[in-house]
Amino acid sequence: MIKGIAHNAYVVNDTEASLDFYVNKLGFQQKFTLDDEEGNPWIIYIQIAPNQFIELFPTKEPVPNDFSQSSYRHLCLEVTNIRELVQKLKDSGVAIDQDVMMGLDNNYQAWIHDPDNNPIELMEYGKNSLQLQE
Repeated sequence: MIKGIAHNAYVVNDTEASLDFYVNKLGFQQKFTLDDEEGNPWIIYIQIAPNQFIELFPTKEPVPNDFSQSSYRHLCLEVTNIRELVQKLKDSGVAIDQDVMMGLDNNYQAWIHDPDNNPIELMEYGKNSLQLQE
């Protein structure tokens, strides 16, 4: 049986900038690192919630970020108190691509991006959320 999404994986150009973003700015925990045969970081696991992770794959090759040529669109993170979170992110220097607004699905949303320009939707379920209706 499928329980949920275990992780999303990203190739990253600047490991330190990515760790600063996901750990220091978003507040997630760096859980562990798997090294390659030479002892270099191969996969860095960032824990979002119990049993949910983001995998960072460090690379020295430029990461293309032309999403018009990809099936990837964005990562969505469910949040509480979206306005407070967005203000905290602004205060820590994170660029807000789209400030808090009500989406067509009756949820509050705001948009940011990580250091490799991967789009991230922040979403707080609204009281009339289509996703929560039975």
